[in-house]
Amino acid sequence: MVALSASRTAEFCPDAHTQVSTLPLVFLSNVIVDQSLKDQIFSREAGRICYTIIQAEAKQTNGNVFRRNLLNRLQQKFKAREETRKRSTQEWVCLVSFICNIFDYLKVKNCLLMENSSKEDSLLISLSQVDCLVLQLHRIGDQLEKMNMQLMDELFNLLRDGFLLQEDLSSMGRLLLLEILEFRAGGWTLSETAQKYYYSEVTD
Repeated sequence: MVALSASRTAEFCPDAHTQVSTLPLVFLSNVIVDQSLKDQIFSREAGRICYTIIQAEAKQTNGNVFRRNLLNRLQQKFKAREETRKRSTQEWVCLVSFICNIFDYLKVKNCLLMENSSKEDSLLISLSQVDCLVLQLHRIGDQLEKMNMQLMDELFNLLRDGFLLQEDLSSMGRLLLLEILEFRAGGWTLSETAQKYYYSEVTD
């Protein structure tokens, strides 16, 4: 398996408009997905990389091979999310980060994360998963709410229950959940006072 590093990908991204036609696009999208599930730093950059390639691909005749294969792979990975979570928390966090970045850059209409996620996913989550979820909700939570407020309400009901009822959640996990609950209640923004409180607590 060929590993695709973020620095190597960045080398061809600036010239993607001229080079994309020479790339094996299905293979490339598979490599990006596979690498994103292994490397959390890469998963945060992969959305921008995919967006650049898709923009270049769109200028070509029938230019949707990369995008179609990418979204198909992500659909498959999301459907198998329970197996992923049981196998590796790190892989699950990477998958969520990657999907949210893809959604943010590509504005995917049928959001991969919203379908039944609040109903089926377990309430019991670790600190690393809370941290990932809160980070992504800060980034695209308002967009997801505009798409489906009912599912967002259900998700935040679970987050509230997790804050109140999950006994083994760490104090940092509870702080992150409380912050995102207040963030949404404030219209996806924090007051200056709340900002100072939460982020001084995190720093301390």
